[in-house]
Amino acid sequence: SLCNAAAPNLSYQELKDLKKANVLHIDVRERWEIDRFGKIPESINIPLGELMEALQMDPTEFKEQYNHKMPSKSDPVVFSCLAGTRSKQALAFAMSLGFS
Repeated sequence: SLCNAAAPNLSYQELKDLKKANVLHIDVRERWEIDRFGKIPESINIPLGELMEALQMDPTEFKEQYNHKMPSKSDPVVFSCLAGTRSKQALAFAMSLGFS
């Protein structure tokens, strides 16, 4: 597992290295934050308030809404936000839904 409860934080360089390995990067900031502070290249934006619903969508609906293939429960996923609080919540949400 790339991420577990003991070491949930990544450095910028670790994230860049993971993105080369086709890890799905979900940015859980609000859309206005993306507009104001910029989009992280190759990330998909799913605001934290939408995440639980998004991770339970039908894969076709997910693709239509977020323009990306829905991750399977075993796919490597990295969450990010502005300070780390929301990404930790996102990780807990995903794990509660059975994502490893």
